Amino acid sequence: MSFSNVPTKYQPKNFEILFEDQDLIIGNKASGALTVSALWNKTDTVHSALNHYVRKGNSKSQKSVYVVHRLDQATSGVLMFAKTEAVQKFIKENWKYTTKTYYAIVHGKLPKKTDILSSYLIEDEDYVVSSTDDSEKGKLAHTEYTVVKETAFFSVLKINLLTGKKNQIRVHLSEIGNPIVGDSKYGKPSKNKELYLHSFAIVFDHPHSKERLRVQAMVPRYFEKLVNYRY
Repeated sequence: MSFSNVPTKYQPKNFEILFEDQDLIIGNKASGALTVSALWNKTDTVHSALNHYVRKGNSKSQKSVYVVHRLDQATSGVLMFAKTEAVQKFIKENWKYTTKTYYAIVHGKLPKKTDILSSYLIEDEDYVVSSTDDSEKGKLAHTEYTVVKETAFFSVLKINLLTGKKNQIRVHLSEIGNPIVGDSKYGKPSKNKELYLHSFAIVFDHPHSKERLRVQAMVPRYFEKLVNYRY
């Protein structure tokens, strides 16, 4: 669905818009694109590009988009923004009813072909996340996965993200000995430059119509080159 005809020069880079109406913008974020500003990059982000997009180049415009959730820089796929603070508030308050599906390719084979990984996650001063036994310091995270294909060296996982903590999928899979391919932070050095983690689909209640909507983003081609599977 397209809500407005915005000139090409204002179209956001590294973010293919999949759905847009008066309340929401949902798109497919490219791997490598920042969702929001970071210490090393405060301007070249999807958030800033979408602000430029809704303002159509008018520097005096007060229009803005509002962050609903985030994806790691190296993670590709479905990413949602709200067009008003009221919509942002509604989506966040109803986030537990939102279904978020990911695909990942990990190293090795998993003993359990379906499972829910749970732990308390904590972040250190170097921005590295890990599990902790301290429930007061850590944030509880749940990651549900199902193995959908195996090869000699890799497994394809379909993931239901039950909570949305920073780096949780990457940490949980690394800690059971099956890190995501291309994850140099939590895994091991790899010839693969891309991180094989993709936000595939989101299902949510629309803030105004209350209709249950689904938006999905095509899995990058490099996934299929590594493991031949119909995503």
